[in-house]
Amino acid sequence: MKAHLAANNGDVNSNIKNENLILSVLVIGVLMASIDSTIVLLAFPAITQALHSNLSTVIWVILIYLLITAVAATQLGRIGDLFGRSRVFNSGIAIFTFFSFMCGIAPTDITLIIFRGFQAIGGAMMTANSGAIIADTFRREKLGKAYGFTGMGWNVGAMLGIVLGGIITTFIGYRYIFFINVPIGIVLLVLALKYIKDNKRENEKLDIAGMGILGVMLSMILYAGVRIASVGLDTVNISILVIGFILILPFYFREKIFVNPVIKFSMFKNKVFKNSVLASMFQGLGFMGVAFMLIMYLQGVRGLSPFNASLLLLPGYVLSGVLSPFMGRYSDKYGARLLATLGLLVMIAGITVYFALTATSSVYIVLIGSAITGFGGAMFWPANNSAVMKSSEAGRFGTASGVLRLFGSIGIMGSFIIVIVTATLAIPRYLAFEIFVGTSKLIGGITKGFITGMHFSFVFLIIMLVIAALLSLTRGNENIGEKIKNNSV
Repeated sequence: MKAHLAANNGDVNSNIKNENLILSVLVIGVLMASIDSTIVLLAFPAITQALHSNLSTVIWVILIYLLITAVAATQLGRIGDLFGRSRVFNSGIAIFTFFSFMCGIAPTDITLIIFRGFQAIGGAMMTANSGAIIADTFRREKLGKAYGFTGMGWNVGAMLGIVLGGIITTFIGYRYIFFINVPIGIVLLVLALKYIKDNKRENEKLDIAGMGILGVMLSMILYAGVRIASVGLDTVNISILVIGFILILPFYFREKIFVNPVIKFSMFKNKVFKNSVLASMFQGLGFMGVAFMLIMYLQGVRGLSPFNASLLLLPGYVLSGVLSPFMGRYSDKYGARLLATLGLLVMIAGITVYFALTATSSVYIVLIGSAITGFGGAMFWPANNSAVMKSSEAGRFGTASGVLRLFGSIGIMGSFIIVIVTATLAIPRYLAFEIFVGTSKLIGGITKGFITGMHFSFVFLIIMLVIAALLSLTRGNENIGEKIKNNSV
């Protein structure tokens, strides 16, 4: 036992010595996984034509990635707690890189979707354990700064993927949006194997049944939501959704009696942890929905190409990426509660700018709103992530990181569903999907109805952010996690 603890201490101390190199590996890994969550968006027309497919099938190239990332997050975080976070993270790099190559050579739409599913597993292995590795590596007073960089990687990557997808698809070919990951992944794996050391925990029993129930439950709920957005309400979709929610009960009671559950519900008794995780979900519901809706407006109403539309949103994400590490330092010094809450209020202020958008207004209004929301995001993401990990139990950093990623992914998926459903209140569903991927444009009187619907959706999305701000403000201070770092080394 003592030898095991000594080995763990040696690994952690080695990690601390190489903290900047480790942070670089984590940021690149998270950035790569995040970019691939959206990089295929502007490649849909090219993929549809090359693989002789249709939009309703090819849309699953992106949805399967988001779905599996959400479902797998908590399980893979818990596996990292039990078997070594670096082992899971490094294996994730290898899986992600290999299946990126397989996606690039996929001969049919179905094989591409399957390979994307496996690629998502690798991405989830990286993102679900990156936060835990940071908690093991960095001293408590540096956690906010570190999460500022990884928060930058995840959130900037999602929008950067759209721009890179447009550039690569336009000038090289859609298959290279996958091939580009291969050399980066190989170099990343070599660095990770060298510098990120294992921190294997006690030999605890893995909750296979709990993982299975959770996986089925989340898959059914999210799949039903996507189908409702895609084809509307019907008996099949409602049945799948109801069964998914019913499974919450057996999962809860299973986890309550299991010694080492997938999700330890006592974690949610900690108000800082609970409110921070929920704030992440509602922030994702509100903010990503705005980005999706703006893409539809710029392409469908203003007639911009997908590439040019994404360029108008890029400055805000660049600003967020540049400022996130600095804001992380402020959260280390002053705490997460006020900084994260203020960030959400700034994001709300930025969204209100978009109410000035009409069929003839200047598109540069989008630049102004994007800059404001980007500034707010830089305040929220690192502070909130830091609060989650600082309020987590020692030995369960992987679980906490996975839960945070799970709720964040649910927010992104929920935003997609909200936007598509809102759009279909004003325009036909098939047209909403075509506008979203940039293959169609609104004409005639339908434009006015879409803009009205867009403004209505902004009200709903702002409400989501208000809820996130209230959760953030009432979370309390994360000082209760002061002893975490000492307990983990």
